[in-house]
Amino acid sequence: MVRGRSMEPTLQDGDRLLVRYGAPPHTGDLVLVRLPDGPHGPRPLSVKRLTRIEPDGSWWVESDHLGAGTDSWTVGALAPAALVGRVVLRLPRLPAAGPGR
Repeated sequence: MVRGRSMEPTLQDGDRLLVRYGAPPHTGDLVLVRLPDGPHGPRPLSVKRLTRIEPDGSWWVESDHLGAGTDSWTVGALAPAALVGRVVLRLPRLPAAGPGR
């Protein structure tokens, strides 16, 4: 489940995603990543876009919404082990439950 605005307009808060854990990443993919701990402790798993691979094999990840969220501009490139899985599908939104449903 997407939380936050960092991947807008590609993904919206509340979107549900299908993630293939351990799938090989490619530049341009949306991926589920484990960002380094922040000043207040562990960060939740995050969806980011892989923008490039560094010469040392680490990955540079970015938010689609500039200035929103935490990405490699804040924490630097991520080790390959920080990539949890590749987003393969955004699931359709469920209809809102109204009165009498």
